[in-house]
Amino acid sequence: MRPAKFLLLMVLTAMMSFSCSTEEFPSETIDSMSLPAAPSAKIIEIEILELINAHRISEGLTPLNNHGVIKAVAYTHTDYMVEVNNVSHDNFYQRKNSLIDNTSATKVSENVAYAYSSAQSVVNAWLNSEGHRHNIEGDFTDFDISAEQNAEGKWYFTNIFIKR
Repeated sequence: MRPAKFLLLMVLTAMMSFSCSTEEFPSETIDSMSLPAAPSAKIIEIEILELINAHRISEGLTPLNNHGVIKAVAYTHTDYMVEVNNVSHDNFYQRKNSLIDNTSATKVSENVAYAYSSAQSVVNAWLNSEGHRHNIEGDFTDFDISAEQNAEGKWYFTNIFIKR
């Protein structure tokens, strides 16, 4: 390989591996007028929602309601993470604003994850992380999740919580 091509390849690889900027990745687009339809729930998604609500109940908290608009918005982000092969909170404010506009949310938060193979493993990981647990146990009314697999079969997860 010619030195110039090799150098260009190395720079691009470094930018994709180490950058925190969302400008280098394709943007998610969430137009509040044309939200995508929420895909049908997968078994792993249903299990995650049930495990989160079971945890909330065990802590004396109110269970959360599933919400199709939240699922649709979560799906746009999970699909984005699969596309760019990176777990992130990129473009969170777009998702937040879309949920404020489309669900009258007053508070929005999210948990993301990658490569867990079961509902129990991803929920356990979130519960063992103070920030993620704070979202699960937070003052919210509704939630939903999107779980998608990449070409290698690894799962990406976006779990969004709102208060209305």
